[in-house]
Amino acid sequence: MKRFPSTGRLAASILGVAALAATVSACAPLMVGGAAMTGAVVATDRRSSGAQLDDQGIELRAANRLRDQMGSRARISVTSYNRRALLTGEVANERDKALAYEIVAKTDNVASVFNELDITNSPTFKEKAEDTLLTGRVKAGLVDTKNLSANSFKVVSERGSVFLMGRVTQREADQATEVARTTKGAQRVVRLFEIISEEELARMK
Repeated sequence: MKRFPSTGRLAASILGVAALAATVSACAPLMVGGAAMTGAVVATDRRSSGAQLDDQGIELRAANRLRDQMGSRARISVTSYNRRALLTGEVANERDKALAYEIVAKTDNVASVFNELDITNSPTFKEKAEDTLLTGRVKAGLVDTKNLSANSFKVVSERGSVFLMGRVTQREADQATEVARTTKGAQRVVRLFEIISEEELARMK
């Protein structure tokens, strides 16, 4: 099965996004993982509309609080899915890692926090570009996989680690994991799924 597109046009587009992200992050080290929602995405998302709005609010509020309390000494991305917040990026020490967890855990509507922050230096431009390409490849692989709804997954890549989030069945979780695991550039796959039954999925449809 083809896991990722090999066209130069896609690679160039993804690299362009990486360049823009790098420029923005240089001015604002704390980043928000979510994106603006369109009507089509809302309609196919397995989260309730309230949860989707909460997730956007969590990402914005948490990023602002992290910036206010930690300044530019950390590079932290906050990604929320169904009120479960994922922290990726870099901090200088264990104390800052614990502080970031505490800040986000106290953010309104956060149900749980996955603290995947590394204690290391910020990634190079090349590493950021590789992570952006990796995320694009995984998403393309999910789109190409039969019996999977790519919109039901949120994909985050950091230093070759792929983080998968979503409200999915065990079957879907296993399929998506295999897609990510076999994607070029993936060094590790971390599953942060909320597992639902096939009956629940059928009711959603």
